[in-house]
Amino acid sequence: MKAEDSGYIDSDLTYGIIGCAMAVINELGHGLREKTYERAMCVEFKSGGFSFREQHVYPVYYRGQHIDDYIPDLEVENRIIVEVKTVEQISDEHIGQVLNYLKITGREAGLILNFKDPKLEWKRVVLQEGKKSK
Repeated sequence: MKAEDSGYIDSDLTYGIIGCAMAVINELGHGLREKTYERAMCVEFKSGGFSFREQHVYPVYYRGQHIDDYIPDLEVENRIIVEVKTVEQISDEHIGQVLNYLKITGREAGLILNFKDPKLEWKRVVLQEGKKSK
């Protein structure tokens, strides 16, 4: 399936991010620290002409009071939250983490990239299921 045929929210950008992740794992290999892959993804994003932010702080308020901060690993093109992992497998806990980031940031889509094994594992997370991109 081609990215432009999938009809998902930000599908072209999502596939571009996955392509960057594949380039990173192909060059660095698997099983290093998460921070190593996060930094390598930044290099790859720069090379690919993507705009991105690292570790941007999103404050959480409750009844007008600042109670916490959420800090996603990466945000690409102000549209996609990217979480970098080196775990045995992507779990419901990781999906829940990204769903919370989407709620806090107002973004609709995120990606979890797992660099633990030789084959990149990735999971797309969408806050509003069923909504299609134009």
